[in-house]
Amino acid sequence: MTDSTIDATPQSLETTLPRLVFGASGYIGSNLVPSLLAAGIKVRACSRNLAVLEARNWPEVEVVAADALKPETLPNALAGIGIAYYLVHSMEAGKDFYDLDIKAATNFAQAAASAGVKRICYLGGLVPEGVTSTHIISRRDTGDVLRQGPVPVTEIRAGIIVGPGSAAFEVMRDLVYHLPIMLTPQWVYSKSSPIALDNLLEYLVQAPALPSTAGEIYDAGGPEVLTYEAMMQILAQAGGKRPPLVVPVPVLSPELSSYWLHLVTSVPTNIARALIEGLKHDFIANSTPLQQLVPQQLLGFKDSVLAVFAAERNATTQARWTEGAFNMRQGEISYAYYAKRVSNSAITGASTANIWRIISAIGGDNGYYVYPNLWHLRETIDWLVGGPGLAKGRRHPQNVRVGDRIDSWEVIGVEPERRLTLMFGMRAPGAGVLEFEIKPQAAGKNLIVITAYWHPAGVWGIMYWFGSMPLHNLIFADLPQEIARRAEALENT
Repeated sequence: MTDSTIDATPQSLETTLPRLVFGASGYIGSNLVPSLLAAGIKVRACSRNLAVLEARNWPEVEVVAADALKPETLPNALAGIGIAYYLVHSMEAGKDFYDLDIKAATNFAQAAASAGVKRICYLGGLVPEGVTSTHIISRRDTGDVLRQGPVPVTEIRAGIIVGPGSAAFEVMRDLVYHLPIMLTPQWVYSKSSPIALDNLLEYLVQAPALPSTAGEIYDAGGPEVLTYEAMMQILAQAGGKRPPLVVPVPVLSPELSSYWLHLVTSVPTNIARALIEGLKHDFIANSTPLQQLVPQQLLGFKDSVLAVFAAERNATTQARWTEGAFNMRQGEISYAYYAKRVSNSAITGASTANIWRIISAIGGDNGYYVYPNLWHLRETIDWLVGGPGLAKGRRHPQNVRVGDRIDSWEVIGVEPERRLTLMFGMRAPGAGVLEFEIKPQAAGKNLIVITAYWHPAGVWGIMYWFGSMPLHNLIFADLPQEIARRAEALENT
């Protein structure tokens, strides 16, 4: 990435005011925050879920919680802000996401005006002629709504973003690395201008500070125009895989494609469906105006993919589960970035100390508290296929530390009386993480939350997940309650 330092001349909008990254827990936001910091810019990061931001480990960043659908939460987030990045969307909400997007943008534009924000920077999507996809129309109309307010808007429209966690990129990665043969609709020959994540971040850092970009819309694309088939072929080769055999068929519409994607990718279904429904169009960017304003070396698609793999391999090791964390995927570029998950919780009056005593003692001679026969059956199956399933035991019956083995699990994160994170060690097509959390509540109560995450390796990994789901639902419905019961028993002793 090139030097992102903003020109401090009078022609620049940049001031000492911090910039707000609204939607900082999302894909672009979580990457934009470090880029702004590297440019010497003060940052306030905002998300609906404050805990997600706190887990990012950004000590020099002010973090706040706000929701664009709750206008009363916005003034605090926007107070004293110079440039506000608007990076949120509601695609995961399902069929009503268009109305939610418009309402959220309306609230944000009004709140930004009241707070005296100097500029809104909105990341939208490329809009081809004759578009019918609700997803693309929503992105377009969100920009229109933001522009109806008095705060000048700089809108940057991008197509496929080549970076770890980009939904479109992750759909292609899952397809390429997990299917030797792909039956695809004719949209596999549609064209796009994919842009490297670093190139897009450079535009986002610099463009909104330029007075000339007020009220303007810019396309952001890479130096190549490629079909989706060509991108998938390059993606396979960059990862050292044999390119899949692509067989286009006339009867598989984008709408039908969105349904079978649920079976072959871990990208959230509503997002994948929204993306696929727009693929009957070509998404070709006219990047010349933006490139003239913010000159930089644009990466081709292959170099962009190689940059993704390098970024993943060089990523910081996480001690708690974070979406897409490379060590949570056992260091495999072919394992799905997005995880399947199952979670359940229980509330108890027991102290955090006694809850932790139960959680930290799990496994070994104590077993797993519920359905011991099911646990033993799974361990035996693993042993029969050459795995460590019957390797019982732990270093200490009560204490845990990072690197410990608890039966076939590995302890990868410990925050006493708060969180225990275990890596799944049995043989299976993917990478699994089991996380126990203790969350203090009002009136001296504590919430016990147990979540299993699964990063599948292709179709087999997804089939494994769905095949195990009935047992997961059974176990995780009762395990938090049993931990609470045992902690309360300690409390009464």
